Amino acid sequence: MHRCTGFDRHLCAVDVLVLHACEPTRAGREAQRVTADQLLTKSKVGHRVIHVSLTRSDDPRQLLKDHGLQVTAQRLAVLRVVEIHPHATTDEVIELVRAEIGALSKQSAYDTLGVLTDHGVLRRIQPMGSAARYETRVGDNHHHLLCRGCGAVVDIDCAVGERPCLTAADDHGYEIDEAEVIYWGRCPTCRAAPAGA
Repeated sequence: MHRCTGFDRHLCAVDVLVLHACEPTRAGREAQRVTADQLLTKSKVGHRVIHVSLTRSDDPRQLLKDHGLQVTAQRLAVLRVVEIHPHATTDEVIELVRAEIGALSKQSAYDTLGVLTDHGVLRRIQPMGSAARYETRVGDNHHHLLCRGCGAVVDIDCAVGERPCLTAADDHGYEIDEAEVIYWGRCPTCRAAPAGA
């Protein structure tokens, strides 16, 4: 059984047959081989992601240095937490980092997440009506699918054209470099749940 440890780099994809699916569990960070359909069927409260390796540095210290950032225990802990728990909210990051390194103020967490986002180490997404979430998948233009029932989030690769994956009917003279699409729906688990459950 594959075990996601350290600072594995991942690229999410929903349209592949078999990849690793990491999901946080009480027993630890474990993963098993599943298909994309099985992964979506397993969705419950929490965050699930299918992933394959990227070419970015696997060494979090080197990753920080490559982005001109000082290496600190706090930054390393935040990177580990977001890597293991993609699409984590700030409150989730704070709780998990505190469990790993002890004391961490909310302000320090916001500052660290802000610096890592500003330097392109993390990506921040904030779907309408939802808390900001963070992920380590940067450098591409993927989108997100959110479950209205349980809040699970999965990455969706570009489906139309090249980056930014959507072509504006009129760009008004702008050079468009990114398009953000949020898909909303209900995951298979929520769809299968009895009404009112």
